[in-house]
Parts: sequence; C-alpha cells; structure tokens
Amino acid sequence: MKAIRISQYGGFDALQLQDLALSEPGQGEVRVKIDAAGINYIDTYQRSGQYKPPLPFTLGQEAAGVVDALGAHVADLQIGDRVVYGSVLGAYAEYAIIPAMRAVKIPNDITAQQAAAVFIQGLTAHYLAHSTFALKPGDGALVHAAAGGVGLLLTQIAKLCGARVIATVSTQAKAQVARDAGADDVIIYTQADFEAEVMRLTNNQKLDVVYDSVGKTTFEKSLNCLKPRGMMVLYGQASGAVPPFDPQILNAKGSLFLTRPSLAPYTATRDELLARANDLFAWMLDGKLRVRIEKTFPLDQVADARRLLESRAVIGKLLLIP
Repeated sequence: MKAIRISQYGGFDALQLQDLALSEPGQGEVRVKIDAAGINYIDTYQRSGQYKPPLPFTLGQEAAGVVDALGAHVADLQIGDRVVYGSVLGAYAEYAIIPAMRAVKIPNDITAQQAAAVFIQGLTAHYLAHSTFALKPGDGALVHAAAGGVGLLLTQIAKLCGARVIATVSTQAKAQVARDAGADDVIIYTQADFEAEVMRLTNNQKLDVVYDSVGKTTFEKSLNCLKPRGMMVLYGQASGAVPPFDPQILNAKGSLFLTRPSLAPYTATRDELLARANDLFAWMLDGKLRVRIEKTFPLDQVADARRLLESRAVIGKLLLIP
C-alpha cells in the first residue's frame, strides 16, 4: 500500500510517499480501506517535530473508509462497515490499522468525505462548547479563526447552545462565511483591533469565554476581552506557542480561568466518543450543522495540501483521497 511517511522531522520535503507491506489487524483492531483522510494542524506539529512521534511514522490522524479485515475479539464491527476514526496515527495512507474502539459507524446518509471532514474538528468543537466551557443561552463567546475548520463548526455549535458569538477572521470572504454560520458579529482583524471591537460590541461588558486556536499573536488581547471569572480556552497555536507568563496576570484581570485542552481526554471512553460523534451526525442529518469541504487532493499531492493549510487561507476542510 502507499502511505505518506516521515523519516525525519522537517519541512514539506519530509513528506515521503512510500510503498509499505499491507499488515493484518491484531487483537481488538480492524483494518480500514481509507476513502478520505482529514488534514489537521496537529499534522504540521508532528511533521516539524514540535510534537515528536517516534520515527519513522505515517502521518495523519483522521480518516473514513470501509472495514476490510477484523482482528480477534472485535464484536461490534463487521467487514464492510463504513467507519470514521480520529486520533490514531497513520491516516495518510491507502489502509490503516486502528483500535476497534476508536471506529465509529457512519450513518447511511453521510458520505465518507463528510465524515472525515467533520470528525476531529467537530469533536473538538463539541467538547469546547459542551464541556470545556459549557455554553448556555445568553453567554458571550469570542471565536478566533471562525472560518477555519474548527472555528466554522464551533460557531454553529455555539449558536445551537444559544450563545452570542463574536467571530474573528482575516478577510471579507471569510467574514461572510462566518456570518452564514451564524456569527452575531464578525471582526476582520486585519482591518480593526479585535480587542477594541469586542469592547465596542459589548459596551465594555466583555465576554464569558474566548476560544483561541491562534496562540501567540492573540493571547494577551484575548485575555483582555474576558469578564471577571471568564475563561480563556487556548486550544491551538497556529501563530506559535504562547510564551511563559505569570499566573498572577489572571488574578489581576479578574480571577480569570485558563485551560489548554486537547481532544484525547474528552473522548477517553468509547461512550463519550460515541455520544459526541452521534450528536454531530444527528445535527448534520437535521441540517443544523453544515460541513464545508474546501478542496480534496490525491495522496501524491500531500505537500500542496499542507502548503495550502499552513497558508491559513483555507475556509473549511481539506481532505486527502488515497
């Protein structure tokens, strides 16, 4: 089978298309013939060595496809089942072997591409809005990068919770996408200071929560947008890591909360994984959650896909099609 391998951490030249032997699943595992693999920012961190999976490895953590082999003691899946999974390395490939407990069956009316496009980013948006800071009607939320993969889904889910959403984006085109997703107000941060705009839009009352995937360039001003006892949810670092800072700052700004969550602890059990995934699928089938696929790429054009993602010009989701 063909796969995108990383033999040494680095830039786009670290992405190597290789032929690998097709392996058989072990106990509690299934093999998936991949129809679509999701492209995520965490893949960038792993390729570059910011995060360091043991070398060599196959890149990618999210895919949808068809189960084509079962290991021993797999009870609730069968050959031919359409499934989606996330948070397991090896998705940039024609086949992947994954723990059966991480595979979620795809409803009949949802395509493999839609499932791969929503899974990791949708699960992330779900836990951010329902668990990390459980939004309720009337809460005010700032969503950075609101036209990106997570941001676009988070905006929609936050509105389903009844929150007021102020979105930040970089262009007029992205502003329209954020409005279409339900954002109450949109700030084009390349044209206006987002902190000043939040103050204006809230009459200096500020917000209950900031969802920040940008990191270094937005962190300090994001803190300034929070009410006393508000929560800063830093769930990414697209602009770079936030430098160390004095926790006393949180006290001085009104006893703020700061958390740096990730998906794994919020899908640690199969029951929690299925509950979140089933919510996403139900909203999609009801037309309450729209999934935008920006572009698809064949496996051998993975470097082009990565360049596009890292340009931060993407609206929605990019997929690899093996």
